[in-house]
Amino acid sequence: MSTATVPRVTTRPHHPQVDDVTWTQLIEAVRQSGQYTTWPEAEQVTRTVLSALGTHVTGDERVDLARALPDEAARLIAAQIPATHRLTAARFVDEVASSIPGATPATARWDVSSVLSALPPLIGDDLTTRILAQLPPGYALLFGRAELTPAA
Repeated sequence: MSTATVPRVTTRPHHPQVDDVTWTQLIEAVRQSGQYTTWPEAEQVTRTVLSALGTHVTGDERVDLARALPDEAARLIAAQIPATHRLTAARFVDEVASSIPGATPATARWDVSSVLSALPPLIGDDLTTRILAQLPPGYALLFGRAELTPAA
């Protein structure tokens, strides 16, 4: 019996939008989107929001989201234990606010939108749509999309 180890090969799906995107570029996109004055502020907001999002996206969408993002962002998503219940978009923003010192509901909504609206160009429309289908109504606006409701 051989004791040689077989290297583990992990393949990432090809995402032309993200192939060259790094953690630094993601943070810069958030910094510009949220008009943050410092890079560390944008990085902290990004870490907080992605960690919170990682608890609410599950299944294949969680795996695909982690694969579509730069490695540091993927680790933040994958490191979270999935929540046992889904939060409304407003409660999600409140949860983020409780994790950011000095945040108000208005500033937390800005922070969440600054990070989540930077994701669709990286992850693509299909995955964004799948993630939104998994979350309660109200999240689309946080991702920079219109929240369409069927006409009665």
